[in-house]
Amino acid sequence: MTEDDQKLAAAKAAVDYIKDGMVVGLGTGSTASKMVDLVGARVKDGLDIVAVPTSEATAEQAKGLGIKVVGLDEVSVIDVTIDGTDEVDSEMRLIKGGGGAHLREKIVASLSDQMIVIAENKKMVETLGAFKLPVEVIPFAASALLPKMEALGSDPVIRQKDGKDFHTDEGNLIIDCAFGAIDDPENLAITLSTMAGVVEHGLFIDFADVVLIGTDDGVEKFGG
Repeated sequence: MTEDDQKLAAAKAAVDYIKDGMVVGLGTGSTASKMVDLVGARVKDGLDIVAVPTSEATAEQAKGLGIKVVGLDEVSVIDVTIDGTDEVDSEMRLIKGGGGAHLREKIVASLSDQMIVIAENKKMVETLGAFKLPVEVIPFAASALLPKMEALGSDPVIRQKDGKDFHTDEGNLIIDCAFGAIDDPENLAITLSTMAGVVEHGLFIDFADVVLIGTDDGVEKFGG
């Protein structure tokens, strides 16, 4: 299988968890986009759901496919959220935020009864940290936080897009922190969360309930 085939296989397996009447969190990113397309096809065939998207891009995609999109103020519970990841380890700890949507992704996941993570095989790692850890910060604090991130052992850089600072859907900046191997993700997550000016980081600890990994031999399932 190509990486795209692996992503699609994982997405197909995840969509089977969606049932009529559910409120569904829709993730963001290349793998999640394939999942949203599949959900749209099922809605066209009669699946009755409402969806809470994790980014403006996903909201536009979902609306274009005829999926009913609602905000958090319109639902009391999210039954299942399906989202991709940039890295996942054997304990189902994640690094997310490559697409810059991890703040909304974490909010939606935290309100969900179940979070299903989908990815291609290369996203499964022994130790988190090869992927730069995204840390969303308010613009006012960004320059002051760079040396603090460096003191934690990372090589921090403010994310750029098209030669300009990248801004999230909430108008914040992202500091991409190259830590290398993260030996204690839990402790790092707590440390980052207590820093003034940090809005959210891309470490998702104890969020994933099921991880579906597309491989050359099919979809491998963890958890659940």
